[in-house]
Amino acid sequence: MPHLTIQATPNVTIAHEESLLKSLNKALWDSGYFGKPTDIKARIIPMETFLVGVEDDEQAYGFIYANLKLMSGRDIENRNQLAELLVATIEEKIGGEQSGRAALQVCVEVEEISAVYHKKMLGS
Repeated sequence: MPHLTIQATPNVTIAHEESLLKSLNKALWDSGYFGKPTDIKARIIPMETFLVGVEDDEQAYGFIYANLKLMSGRDIENRNQLAELLVATIEEKIGGEQSGRAALQVCVEVEEISAVYHKKMLGS
């Protein structure tokens, strides 16, 4: 069930978005915390407008914010391990692509999804 949402500022280079998502999904799958690979869903949401700090020269800073939502029941240690895994995977996959255009900060938040969550498979 995990849902992974990635947001990246426009000054961050992600040359192959689908490849990044595949690497992140594989890292999550390889963690052993999930029942089947198709449970893991990921997407990148484009971000057009952003602001870092308050001064014009601070716009040389970019960031990636990853939000992983899980069903309840994982302890804080498991959630922390998943956050560290995602940070390391993002750094490995796109850290070298940045070419000095922006100082990159990677932020990952792992949280439990609301208890009011429903899903249903259609057409399978």
